Amino acid sequence: MSTNDTVLIMANGASRVTPDPDGFAAGLTDVCADIARQLIADAEDASKDIAITVHQAASESEAVDAARAISRSNLLKCAIHGEDPNWGRVLSVLGNTTAAFESDQVDVAINGVTVCRGGGVGDDRNLVDMTDRDVHIGVYLAAGEAKATGWTNDLTADDVHENSVDST
Repeated sequence: MSTNDTVLIMANGASRVTPDPDGFAAGLTDVCADIARQLIADAEDASKDIAITVHQAASESEAVDAARAISRSNLLKCAIHGEDPNWGRVLSVLGNTTAAFESDQVDVAINGVTVCRGGGVGDDRNLVDMTDRDVHIGVYLAAGEAKATGWTNDLTADDVHENSVDST
């Protein structure tokens, strides 16, 4: 949300070089993904970088919508900061998205441990190691073949303090 996090890509055709469209798209996608990860890693006061991948969505737009909604959940961000693999925070957000799913078919994995299976309790939450900076959340909707990944950070007390202190 920073006003300084801007990337512009411009072309005027002056080089008269026409790149292969597929190769150009792949290269541009790689560069943009790298820049996005750098922005996440550089966030002030964040202690965790969180990747949310929604698998088995009915469409890519539904996967994107679900990943974005989960990434914006302050309750989830706080849980991740506290190293709490709270899969309920993930499920509670899904109901407010356009994603098609049956609640009794959703699985959620956090750092490779399926903590929610079929909309209920999965593997032991104590098996989830959240001590590293990177946290990976996989959400499996069992509604199709589409997939999308969104990135966010945790919400720390330092970040809340930094953004709530009167700076005048």
